[in-house]
Amino acid sequence: MAGSNLESQFLFLWRVAGGPPLEREVRFHPTRKWRADFGHLESRTLIEIEGGIFMRAGGRHTRGGGYASDAEKYLEAALAGWTVLRLTERQLEIGLIERIVAWLSTPQAGERSLESGQPR
Repeated sequence: MAGSNLESQFLFLWRVAGGPPLEREVRFHPTRKWRADFGHLESRTLIEIEGGIFMRAGGRHTRGGGYASDAEKYLEAALAGWTVLRLTERQLEIGLIERIVAWLSTPQAGERSLESGQPR
């Protein structure tokens, strides 16, 4: 899947920052067809790029139904032991991406999957 321009921008910055490999379009729920934009499976971290939030009429993520659906999706991911990082287009800058890469490199990031009882 090609992904959005924002996802391409994120991946470019991720590579520049030396980020670890990510899976695209990660299914994280056993029965729902939800997917996250990116996943770092070792640390059970999902990364969502939230586009369209500054649109005049409001994008899918900021309208009532879309917002409620996103809240349900992210809650289920957290209850299943995933950490969800949501990034807006304004957060797609190298300094923040470098901080996320550094955070994923900490021992605590890798231990989250053990604490949740989920396999790594």
